[in-house]
Order: sequence, then C-alpha cells, then structure tokens
Amino acid sequence: MKTIVICSGGLDSVTLADKISAEHELVGLVSFDYGQRHRKELDYAARAAERLGVKHDIIDMRGIGASLTGSALTDDVDVPDGHYAEETMRITVVPNRNAIMLTIAFGIAAARQADAVATAVHGGDHFIYPDCRPAFTEAFEAMQKQALDGYADVSLYTPFVRVPKSAIVEEGARLGTDFAQTWSCYKGGAHHCGRCGTCVERREAFDLAGVTDPTVYDDPDFWKAAVEKAR
Repeated sequence: MKTIVICSGGLDSVTLADKISAEHELVGLVSFDYGQRHRKELDYAARAAERLGVKHDIIDMRGIGASLTGSALTDDVDVPDGHYAEETMRITVVPNRNAIMLTIAFGIAAARQADAVATAVHGGDHFIYPDCRPAFTEAFEAMQKQALDGYADVSLYTPFVRVPKSAIVEEGARLGTDFAQTWSCYKGGAHHCGRCGTCVERREAFDLAGVTDPTVYDDPDFWKAAVEKAR
C-alpha cells in the first residue's frame, strides 16, 4: 500500500510514519504551515522524512490559517495549562483544520498515484476535536471516494483512531521510534513546557504505557495534578 503520511512532527504522526515504513510503502510525508504559534514541530517532521529517506512537502496554509481565528494555536491567545479533558482546552480547536489538510493530502495522493493517506488521529483526541473522531474520518473517506470517482482510489488509513495515546507510545517503542526526535508542546519553547494539554497527555501516555519518557519538560511533574484534577 503506497501511503502518504500527514506528519506534524509530533509523537503520534512520527510513530505512524515509522509504522507505515515498516509495514507498507511510505512514499512521503506532508506537513502544513497554517500559521501555528511556532514552526518548531515542522523541523521534527523534516528530520523524520530525512531519516526515513522520503520526500517531505510543507504546504503553506498561512493565508487560510489567518482566517481560522479564535484558536490559541493561531491567535494571540494564551495556551491553557491542564488536561485535555478540561473544557478550557476547547480554545485549542482550529476549526475544520483536519478536513482542510486531509483534502489537500488526498489531492496529492491522487496526483502521485498513492493508495492511501494516513493520519494519526487517536482516541484521546475525541473529547474536544470533532475532526478526529471515527464518525468524521469515516464520512470523510466516503466523501473522497465520490470526489475522486473514476480518477483515483485513495483510502484513509487511521490505525490509531480508536486507541489511546498510550497505545501509540507502546507501538512506537515496538517500532523503535526515537521519541526524543518528536515535538508535541503547543508553546514552542526551548523544551516542552510540561503544562499545556498536549504535554500533559504526552507525559501521561508514557506513564500508562510503562515506557521511559526521554522528553525534557520545564515542569516535569505538573501532569500528575492535571490528570487528577480531570478525573
């Protein structure tokens, strides 16, 4: 299965790239610059592509992202601290982001005669991100079958969509993913902050998976209180 992976440079998508490289035919990584608070994560996606020996495309969506206002990831709004299960994390939603990215990726896959587009959405995303849920990914694939009917047959591959992030850590450990060469933090500092939703989720996932976390956090213990508060 010739597959293009949407890769942000985060733990989930880099693990997915390793999985595709091991189990299918990885033909390239596609990343998106949508005007996010920092581009640091894209450097990690580029490193993954270089390591895996595949083409890496960075799609400039900054013009589109400028119109997707109201998110802490694109606007001058503070990124909240805490667990994803808290209502405050809804400020990190970028409206329709995944639908836009997937549409572009499917067009690229069709043009390059790839069989599938893979994305690393997972069960932990479901609470606040509607475009990471199985209902969305299934509907999107059905829509693309119609959009490309008679021209290309491209599937949407989402092996993590029904599992928690800890299962992705377990899979990455099995595959030998270099977790230290992934970036999750929304704040884009010298190190992972350890306090934003994605840092808390990352640290919790390693703990649940029983895998040593190589990540350097500015606040390495905050996650415990955040997880307890969210229960």
